[in-house]
Amino acid sequence: MANIAIIGAGNIGEALLSGLIQSGYDPEKITATNRSSQRSEVLRERYGVRTTNDNHEAVQHADVVFLCVKPAGILDVIAEIGEGFGDADNTPVLVSMAAGITLAAMEEAVALAGAPIARVMPNTPMLVGKGVLAVTYGRFVDDEQRQTVDELLAAAGEVVTVTEPQIDAVTAVSGSGPAYFFLVTEAMVDAGVSLGLPRDLAERLAKATAAGAGAMLEGEDGPVQLRANVSSPAGTTARAIRELEESGLRGAFYRAMEACARRSKELGEE
Repeated sequence: MANIAIIGAGNIGEALLSGLIQSGYDPEKITATNRSSQRSEVLRERYGVRTTNDNHEAVQHADVVFLCVKPAGILDVIAEIGEGFGDADNTPVLVSMAAGITLAAMEEAVALAGAPIARVMPNTPMLVGKGVLAVTYGRFVDDEQRQTVDELLAAAGEVVTVTEPQIDAVTAVSGSGPAYFFLVTEAMVDAGVSLGLPRDLAERLAKATAAGAGAMLEGEDGPVQLRANVSSPAGTTARAIRELEESGLRGAFYRAMEACARRSKELGEE
């Protein structure tokens, strides 16, 4: 069982941590860091893991280091902990969970040549064990390390391996994707209120509908077939779908996701 360090155990870091513990991972094998001593105490009491505010200490015996800090801080953290790799038991795999920062930039930032690095685009459904975690591996990650990282990430959701040029598109689809569904649900609630429903009832209906539709998407039928199954000829759903299409919903998604992918690329250039 690999020793794990989670650097910056905020929302994403805790989601991964929670998934690992729920899957039966030994909490004694996990060290989490956080700048807040109060936050560290909460993590220690909630999950039984080791905690520290010293990133160097956290990585000394680690086989895998998950970097769960903001994109702007990734390279600084890598440079910081990389200085201690010469004193570590071995060179751990560095796994960035931040958008935008490229493998090349991270390889340049680390003090030790040949350090194994991976880049992951997660999403917030990790918090309920339903995340999508798209991972791309650097050139120095060996097969055994890949398998280890894949197995660890699987504790928080579905793991897919992609090429680095695909990461910006992945960010637009799954990384930012939950927000699109939340926005659609929000719009449905507001529309229900405008039709005369009490807001609490409209929200209950919209949320339950979103959850049910999501569950159906986990089946064998794809979204086209599922939509067609609901759309009786000349029926109410068909009329609503026509209005959405004529209002440019599909084009809006194209433009929004293209903007998201562009922004993901820009983050790596700032």
